[in-house]
Amino acid sequence: MLRLFDVRAAYGAAPVLQGVSLEVGAGETVALLGPNGAGKSTLLAAVTGTIARREGEILFENRNLVRERSHEIVARGVRLVPEGRLVFAPFTVEDNLRLGALCLRGDLHERFDYVYELFPRLAERAAQSAGTLSGGEQQMLAIGRALMSKPRLLLLDEPFLGLAPLVVQIIRTALEKLRASGLTMLVVEQKLDIALSFAQRAYVLIKGRIVLEQPTDLLARRGDLKDLYFALATASPASARSRA
Repeated sequence: MLRLFDVRAAYGAAPVLQGVSLEVGAGETVALLGPNGAGKSTLLAAVTGTIARREGEILFENRNLVRERSHEIVARGVRLVPEGRLVFAPFTVEDNLRLGALCLRGDLHERFDYVYELFPRLAERAAQSAGTLSGGEQQMLAIGRALMSKPRLLLLDEPFLGLAPLVVQIIRTALEKLRASGLTMLVVEQKLDIALSFAQRAYVLIKGRIVLEQPTDLLARRGDLKDLYFALATASPASARSRA
């Protein structure tokens, strides 16, 4: 469904992605791992068209998105759950979800039912201002908002960041349900144990380059995984690839 080939992206004169290639099959859940500053969020920005300088091929269902603008990419079925949630604080939970359905082709009430079944707490808070929700509830709202328009590809940027263990379990259970439903997902994450528990494959991004790609069941069986991960995080891209 998604294929990146030799993608390069930069903010001003500063290069961030330096020839990234990866792919996500239809119905697959893929984790993108890496330390802070590796370029993970920039990769999602390149896919969604929110970074101006990008080159290479970003194929979504065989259509190159590199020259397309963000609203055109959204209309094709790509949705992003951003790092930091970015809910509309003065609006109610219901209004935030309604905004997520602007591109919906189908029954709005069915989508509300779908999201509320996935996150019952949002149904309880439907008339409440989003800014008064807890951090975990705002994360549920950010995911629910992205789901309102029936995405074909869901991109999640650090969905577990700063959440209490109980909320982590709620979010993980929801993502497992989405995976079981056949939704295609690319999840940016730093926490190895969480990412490897529900993704099918993982890529490790170091300093703008992919240095490792493996099925998560093989990665999880590596006894040196945490040591390897930290070694990769501090290595140059070339030496990281040799260590992997």
